[in-house]
Amino acid sequence: MIITVTMNPAIDKTIDVDQLQKGELNRIKSVEKDVGGKGINVSKTINELGGKSTAIGFIAGDAGKTIEHVLNREGIQTDFIEVEGETRTNTKVVEANRELTELNEQGPELTKEDVEKLLEKIEGYANEDVLFVLAGSIPKGVEKDIYERIIRLVHGKGAKVILDADGELFTKALQAGPDIIKPNRFELEQYAGFDYRASEKEVLGVAKQMLEKGVSTVAVSMGKSGAMFLIDGEKYRCAGLNVKAHSTVGAGDAMVAALAYSWDQKYTAEKTIAMCMAVSAGAVMTIGTKPPKKEMVEELLKQVEIETLK
Repeated sequence: MIITVTMNPAIDKTIDVDQLQKGELNRIKSVEKDVGGKGINVSKTINELGGKSTAIGFIAGDAGKTIEHVLNREGIQTDFIEVEGETRTNTKVVEANRELTELNEQGPELTKEDVEKLLEKIEGYANEDVLFVLAGSIPKGVEKDIYERIIRLVHGKGAKVILDADGELFTKALQAGPDIIKPNRFELEQYAGFDYRASEKEVLGVAKQMLEKGVSTVAVSMGKSGAMFLIDGEKYRCAGLNVKAHSTVGAGDAMVAALAYSWDQKYTAEKTIAMCMAVSAGAVMTIGTKPPKKEMVEELLKQVEIETLK
């Protein structure tokens, strides 16, 4: 069973323009609206792959009701907590050269009582057959150690955790030993304190340090360069797939979804890696934050080449 936790969901508005002109009139070529937030994007992708998950977290106001309605309409189970305020809208501006500018609202401010309700709900789901996906930012009113607290809570019930966060959220959560993590290259460089573009060897070295903290699987996404994976003591590398990209929006969420889906399906390391590469490549080909179609993923799987590193 997969539970995705989205503490700060959003309505994602993706705008296509030829070139963003700051301080001038910009004419929009197209607009796509999707329900989103990292955990919700993961649930949407798992659903498209044919898997099941339950999306939990906080929703507020009319935007929150829209998110719940859309997910339920798509057959995704939800169990949100309603709070005061209004769920945020995130605007993503994609230029013809695929450069991305993001304008993210903050969303509602939560109370300690709201957070305790979520922790109680999470504890109720936790058992040895459950994988929790902790992904994305947190709203106002939530402490930076929230993911660390959740990991310790669910580990006490035998559940597993995938973590996809950055900055202080990531650093604190590592102290609790999440089972699977999906940092990108920049996030690992930031964690290690590099003030320059690290080599792949250096990035791999930082990823190895994660294993010493109790992490069993590390997936490092590297954009066009592909990805590196550390799974069950083995190290792998995959080149980026040759696809016509629209934007990088949702690629990281898609890889997290592939990791969760593969865990649920009990896939081998090699099959898990192939799914990660195919699903994330499919996401960059897709407009907005909509997940790639399963048929597209199946075609992309044929392109994946996995190299074992020494």
